[in-house]
This record gives sequence, structure tokens and C-alpha cells, in this order.
Amino acid sequence: MEAMSLRFAEVARSLGRAGRLIALDVPTFRSPPVLLGVQRTIRRRGDTATISVVVRGRPWGAVIADMVEGVVVANGLSGSRADIARSALWQAVDGDALAA
Repeated sequence: MEAMSLRFAEVARSLGRAGRLIALDVPTFRSPPVLLGVQRTIRRRGDTATISVVVRGRPWGAVIADMVEGVVVANGLSGSRADIARSALWQAVDGDALAA
């Protein structure tokens, strides 16, 4: 599980760097969600958001997809702005997705 935690942290850092480069508010990431039975949650407190994702027992690509989509949702993006952000975020973690 330690290797998964390290990979999760590295993806979170990569998404943070990429998000800041395209002027997004970068949420914090944690695992697992407090709420049982869900794969991803978003908790908002003031101006910050925390994305919680289930890592254990899931395909690594699904974990990354939840993290990327969490950034998009936390920033309230839609339409072409969301597509551009998703593309930039996926490019930032492309190697991480394949390394699974």
C-alpha cells in the first residue's frame, strides 16, 4: 500500500503544478473518502476544496480520472474551459497513468 500512497501523492503534486500553470484553484487530495460506499467525494470549506478518492482495489486509471475530474468540478468548470483543463491535467499525469 505504501507504493500506492507514494504514487497518489506524486499524482496530486503533478495535478497541483499543472493546475497552477493554468490558473486553477488546486484542491487538496486525500484517501479514502470519509463517506462509505463512494469512490470520490468533494468537501468544500470556504475557498478550499478537498478531493477524497478510493485507491485500494481500483484500477489506477480510475483513481487518476477521479482526481482529474475532481479538480475540474472543484473549479466549477464547464464547456470548453473544462475540456482544456482536463487535457492539461491529463498531460501532466500521462506517465503516471501508464505506469500503473
